[in-house]
Amino acid sequence: MKAQDIGHAGLGELPLQRQKILVPTDFSPASKKAFCYALRLVREPCCGLTLLHVLEPETPLLLGARVARAAFWEQALAETERRLQMLADSAKAAGVSCITSIVRAGSVTHEILESAKELDSDLIVLAAHGLTGWKYFTIGSTAEAVARAAPCSVLVVREKEHGFL
Repeated sequence: MKAQDIGHAGLGELPLQRQKILVPTDFSPASKKAFCYALRLVREPCCGLTLLHVLEPETPLLLGARVARAAFWEQALAETERRLQMLADSAKAAGVSCITSIVRAGSVTHEILESAKELDSDLIVLAAHGLTGWKYFTIGSTAEAVARAAPCSVLVVREKEHGFL
C-alpha cells in the first residue's frame, strides 16, 4: 500500500491501541525524558503504565562479603522503591490512573524483555544513552537489543533530541 493510497483521512481512522506501556528506567536524565514521553502517550483512562527498574547483581570477590552485600541490596532496593514511587506520584499527578512499578534483578536487557512478555505490553518506551565508539562495543546498547527482540513496539527516546510530542 502506498502512502497516497492511505491519505490523511485514512491515517485518522487507524486506532492506536496503547493499553499497556512499559517504561524501564535507570533514573538517569535520559530515562526521565523517556518517562515524560510515556506520560504524553497515555491518553485513555484504561491505559496502564508500568515502571521497571532492574538491579544488576554483582559477583562478590570475597566469600566474606555476604553480609555487606545483603546490606547493600537492602539499601539499593529501598532507594529504588523510593525513586519509583516518586515517578509513580508524578504520573498520578499528570492524570495516569493505572500505574504500577516493578523491581527485578538480573541482566537489564533480559529483564526488560521478560517483563514486556509477562505483562503483555503493547509498547516499551526507553531511553538510548547514545554510547559510541569503544563504550558501545564493551557495554552494548540496551535500547538496540530491546528494540530488536521485543515482543511489542518500542519507542527509543534519545537524550538529545528535538522533541516531537
